[in-house]
Parts: sequence; structure tokens; C-alpha cells
Amino acid sequence: MSNSTHFNRRRRYLALAAMYALGVPLAQAQDGYPSRAITIIVPYAPGGSNDNFARVLAKGLTLALKQTVLVDNRPGASGSMGTGFVAKAGADGYTLLVVSSSLVTNAAIQTKLPFDAVKDLVPIAMIAKGPFIVAVNNSFPANTPKELIAALKSAPGKYAYASSGIASTNQFATEQLKSLSGTSILHVPYKGIGPAVTDLIGNQVQLLISSGPSIMPFVKGGRMRAIAVTSAQPSPIAPELPTMASAVPGYNFEAWWGLLGPAGMPADVVARLNTEVNKVLATPEFKDFLLKEGALPAPATPAQFAATIAADIPRWKKLALQQNIAPE
Repeated sequence: MSNSTHFNRRRRYLALAAMYALGVPLAQAQDGYPSRAITIIVPYAPGGSNDNFARVLAKGLTLALKQTVLVDNRPGASGSMGTGFVAKAGADGYTLLVVSSSLVTNAAIQTKLPFDAVKDLVPIAMIAKGPFIVAVNNSFPANTPKELIAALKSAPGKYAYASSGIASTNQFATEQLKSLSGTSILHVPYKGIGPAVTDLIGNQVQLLISSGPSIMPFVKGGRMRAIAVTSAQPSPIAPELPTMASAVPGYNFEAWWGLLGPAGMPADVVARLNTEVNKVLATPEFKDFLLKEGALPAPATPAQFAATIAADIPRWKKLALQQNIAPE
């Protein structure tokens, strides 16, 4: 992509964000939009949270927009292939992207991505936010956040934590905990959360910080133990659990999921989609679905979503440098 194209896209992106921030009225959605099917790209294989959220959202948008909204899975390169496809697609509102905060953790350490997370994508609507669950193997000598930190400090380097891969949200959530608590624990990256869970149960690793759906079924089955949630405040997804911040002041990690499109999309199309997504989020059916997936609705304006992305990337870059998180 040429420098002039990058400049023009960046200028349009900043203009759109400024319009929302200043409350400038936007025109009605383009005449006839949408006049054909819309495709939501999920840059991961079917079955994960991104895919689940996209499919339920697509159903709601199909009814609201009176046009078919399809979901197309394009996995590969830790989400970069599908995301890059959307970044290079026509900016007409017919090719969209559902992705999680892995977008910003990848951007924080990867230098050769086929897209720029800020310049080449326009935030449309945030879908959900959700804390992770801090879980340990059943033989680990801790039942509370304070006992967990005490155990880690008493034996630096003795224990290991699992993640679903380098630059994953699991890794960043745990490295943030290590940084704020002053603890030392070995990182063991896996190719996906499934094998990480298996090895936690088998005591090959002792700690895993991950989403509620990937952990809580095993907790309820007695195969691992939940210690805390990673949000700053107690969460409805696991109201019985304390916060990790109760033992580590300042600790706060919440994953997010959102809808984005190629930079340069018309402002009225972005506004229309944002309105319709927020309506879907407000329905009892969608709220119940998200709660089962370990998340809560997170309605936001495009400008608010853009501000989240803009703040997250330097935040995680700083942590990556501090904790030596580097691409494979």
C-alpha cells in the first residue's frame, strides 16, 4: 500500500473520530445500504469466542438490516491473515471483521503484520468485555489471591504458567500479574487453549489465566481450582470469586471483542452499523448468551472504541518491553 493511500486513510480515520467526539451530526446511512449480503470475517477457526459472538451478532444484524449477514472464518497466522484480508477489502461496509483484544496484543509485539491496526481498520462497535479467570492445578498450595502471590514469591521460578500462544491475551494477562506482583513464573506457550487446559489438569503447568468458558466447566467438575477474576471489580460472570486486585493493587485485565471494517468506510455506514449493533447488545437474548460466554455487553461509540484501541497498543508495548514478550 502506498504512503499516499496510508495518509488518506489515516486522515479519514481521524476525521471520523473527531466528528463522533465533537458530536457532529452524521448523515443518514447511504441510500440503499445495505443492498446486498454483508460478510463478517472471523480470523480464527470456528468454535471460539470470536466465532460464537460473530454468529449470534450476524443473526441480529440480519433481522435489523433486512439483509443476510454471513460469517466467513479465515484462520491463520494468529488472526493476522483474516484481519489483513479485511484491511485490504473495499471500504463499502460489506466486508467487516469481528476480532478480540488479541488485535492489540499482536500489534504490540509484531513488526511484520500485513496491516496497521490503527491506520488500516476503522472501529465500528464494541461488542463485549469480560474478565479472565485465574485458575491453578488442584495440587497448587493456594486457595485465595493472597495465598497465590505468597506461594509464587516463596519459590521464584519453581512454577510455570500456560498460555494459548506467544502474544496471546493469556500471556499478557499473566505477565501483567507478574509485573505488578514482583513474582517469577515460567511461561509455557501452547498452540491453543485446549492443550494448555489439559496440562494444567495434569500438573505439567500450575497456573492458567483464561476466559470463563475455557476454565469454569473444569472448575465445576473438580479438575482445577479457580482463584479469582482479573477485573478490578467483582464480576457477574463469576460472582463467587474475589478479584486478583485484592492481593495485587492496580491489577486489571479485561478482554474485549468488537466489530471493525476497512479504513475509509463512509461515516454514515459506520454510524448505522454502530446503532444496530448496540440495539442487538441490548436484547435479553444477547445478554444471556454473552454471560454464558463469560462476557458482558459493552456498547460504545466508534470514537470510544477507537480510543480503547489507541490506548491499548502502547500499554501492551510497554509491558512487552518490560517483560521481554517477543514474537516467535
